[in-house]
Amino acid sequence: MSTDPEVKAELYALNLSNAVWRKSPLSQDNRDCLEYTDLPGGGTAIRDSKNPHLPALRFNAEEWAAFVGGAKQGLL
Repeated sequence: MSTDPEVKAELYALNLSNAVWRKSPLSQDNRDCLEYTDLPGGGTAIRDSKNPHLPALRFNAEEWAAFVGGAKQGLL
């Protein structure tokens, strides 16, 4: 998998100040979890729920699918 630097730059140029952040329903009230929001083109941004002021990591659709696939297979 290769990531085009221009595509990555576009993801990081997106303004997330009005993004709707969600937590997994499996996290319940645990403060140690990630929040996520959808990005244009099927991408996803994630951030630390305890530190929402820190920059979010941003993944294009292909990267996110690889991450989720790896997690489902127990590779993470």
